[in-house]
Amino acid sequence: MPEIKIVTEVAGRVCALPVEVGGNVGDGDDIAFVEAMKMEIPVASTAAGIVKTILVKLDDVVAEGQAIAIIEF
Repeated sequence: MPEIKIVTEVAGRVCALPVEVGGNVGDGDDIAFVEAMKMEIPVASTAAGIVKTILVKLDDVVAEGQAIAIIEF
């Protein structure tokens, strides 16, 4: 199956992961939330599919452009 990497647009700390490996997501569904400058910024899926891998865990510090998850579609 084709895959797509979901990346964050901001640097910060992962404060929530509302999806699980094997779960279905729709285009635009939130994959993670990154805390930056005291705000929680959602990281949305860019395609509908199944979560193949989550590449981060809660409280990880991520960089702008870092992959958060891989979606199969």
